[in-house]
Amino acid sequence: MATAALLVAAVPATPRSMAQTRRSPATAALTRESFVAAAIRRAGPAVVTIDTERTVLVPGGGLPGGMLNDPFFRQFFGLPMPRQAPSRRTERGQGSGVIFQSDGLILTNAHVVERTDRVVVGLADGQRVEGTVVGIDGLTDLAVVRINDSGPWPVAPLGNSDGVEVGDWAIAVGNPFGLDNTVTLGIVSSLNRNASSLGITDKRLDLIQTDAAINPGNSGGPLLNADGEVIGINTLVRSGPGAGLGFAIPINRARRIADQLVRTGKVSHPMIGVGLDRVRQPNPIGLRAGAVVASILPSGPAERAGIRRGDVIVGAAGRRVEGPEEVITAVEEAGVGKPLPLSINRGGSEIQLSVVPGEMGGTWPR
Repeated sequence: MATAALLVAAVPATPRSMAQTRRSPATAALTRESFVAAAIRRAGPAVVTIDTERTVLVPGGGLPGGMLNDPFFRQFFGLPMPRQAPSRRTERGQGSGVIFQSDGLILTNAHVVERTDRVVVGLADGQRVEGTVVGIDGLTDLAVVRINDSGPWPVAPLGNSDGVEVGDWAIAVGNPFGLDNTVTLGIVSSLNRNASSLGITDKRLDLIQTDAAINPGNSGGPLLNADGEVIGINTLVRSGPGAGLGFAIPINRARRIADQLVRTGKVSHPMIGVGLDRVRQPNPIGLRAGAVVASILPSGPAERAGIRRGDVIVGAAGRRVEGPEEVITAVEEAGVGKPLPLSINRGGSEIQLSVVPGEMGGTWPR
């Protein structure tokens, strides 16, 4: 694999970057042109390449060569076409990751390492070591890989994604197109961008949106703030209309998922058993916000709690619900087996119900 030098952009200072410089010990002595380089020096050694291999079966075909194997000859004489046995082929892939514990635990995307037979981790200093997949959570597109060799290994500092604001600097680090240790710079352009609003219906994610370039191979690498702290795990880029926008899983969410994967190898995802839609305008009861119950799982938690198809959830855990995203967040925060109070508008009247989320993928009724 070709190795390229770090690509670091110099940018002019803004009032916010100057303020961050004054209040952060990590950047106190830096000139205004150097904060990106300093951030990469701090986190870059912990950014890794993840090379994967998997073996797939290829269906057999007709045997090549010779008149007896010519399809027209055999068809003319009514002879069956001989077949080859299925063959095996090795498929290779590549992504990025970031070491978050000195014993060699790496955060990356599930789609980087799922269904793989071999994982090889490439470090910034040129080392290449075998890795093992600890656990995968497809619903949040997160996975944890462990470096098989003993450490200690370089670690990237983890930030607080709950403190991220629109307009903050965003630095994406990874290995796009096989070009190691590539850095791009932008800003946080939006927060809490729900995956369903991007047309991704099989994931449960509220994402950080950035205009820092994220390209194929960046998946699983870190999104850094101006101080070199990981605030997100890069996961996808928008193609077609709106191209040029990238999205990252907030690190606070990723850390919780990683903790469960390391402890148990799997992740618990609560659900209440409803399909939700947005409130349409106009509507007979004059609602401007809320989540409409479009479908309901028979004998699931919501039905047992008395929720009906056509109900509009307007509040969850004491907070106003603007759309389905707030309900999903409230269910996640409540957890499996813990009551979640809901405010329901039913035909223009508001009622209060309590639902106890169950485990996604569980067997119903219970």
